[in-house]
Amino acid sequence: MLDVTQIQEILPHRYPFLLVDRITEMEKGKSVIGFKNISISEPAFMGHFPGHPIYPGVLILEGMAQAGGVLALKSNDLSKEELQNKVIYFMSIDGAKFRAPVKPGDRLEYRIEIKKLRGTLIVLDGKAFVDDKLVAEAELKAMVMDK
Repeated sequence: MLDVTQIQEILPHRYPFLLVDRITEMEKGKSVIGFKNISISEPAFMGHFPGHPIYPGVLILEGMAQAGGVLALKSNDLSKEELQNKVIYFMSIDGAKFRAPVKPGDRLEYRIEIKKLRGTLIVLDGKAFVDDKLVAEAELKAMVMDK
């Protein structure tokens, strides 16, 4: 549905911190599904952990937030010009749980649902899966702001 270049038109993130490769499904105002292919060449693996590479949980949460950011911005039906002047800031992360490690070669799928959308405030239920197995979850709160 959205490839990485289209995602870059919506989000300000760039390599190595753009953590969504593709959006595969989106229902504006409701939910989004996207993924990131986890490669051994990820910069995080140089130090987390050499000889036993595990994708950091904080990056899983950030990827969930980025997928949710695409949903939030697209749900507001902003024009390309308006998108250029908006950014999403985290307000809180609640109930974060990590269920299983994510390793090189995994396809990390983000499944995000809107719990609340009021004006510029958005509350998201984020879940991350590898091969349909839940690996992480959290409630994410964010606000759409002018740059």
